[in-house]
Amino acid sequence: MCTIKRVLVEIPTLETKHFLLRGMTKDDVSSLFVFMSNEDTMKYITPHPVKTMEELQTNIETSLNNFEAEKEIPWVVVQKENDEVIGMFRFHKLNLWHKKTEMGVVIRKDFQKSGVMSEILQQILSFGFNTLELNRIVGDIFAENQGSEKLLLKYGFKREGTLRQTDFDGSRFHDTVVFSLLKSDYYKMEV
Repeated sequence: MCTIKRVLVEIPTLETKHFLLRGMTKDDVSSLFVFMSNEDTMKYITPHPVKTMEELQTNIETSLNNFEAEKEIPWVVVQKENDEVIGMFRFHKLNLWHKKTEMGVVIRKDFQKSGVMSEILQQILSFGFNTLELNRIVGDIFAENQGSEKLLLKYGFKREGTLRQTDFDGSRFHDTVVFSLLKSDYYKMEV
């Protein structure tokens, strides 16, 4: 059996002009709960956001355990100006052997459509392709999420297809659209 040398012993901090992505901790539960429990904020993520801080605490612990198992890298997005947590970003379904991951992100409602993701995505992609040496990064989104689709296309992601009726919100089904960016595409764009 082939083993892979451990890539990360701790979640690295990534920095942009206005934001820090720092490793998620158990102490982030109250800051994250403000928006992770909000149905409107979570409408393109899940029809069933967390209901209690205990549920979110369990989710954070799972993410941190997944990091230890090299299956996920969970960050919180912090506004540098005031050290306020305004979002969550993670590489999940991380597979270092196959050199691929999927992105998961939630940005607080009052920071959506304000350029946060445009600013941090550049740093995240660089980290994924240059530091982790990934070959493929996936963004899968609800079909109605036009803002995320526009962002992914801006950064060179290719639309791979639609997974029909993947999620049920209690009243209707939602399609998921899958986008991917390969390392070769990324390096062509970076020039």
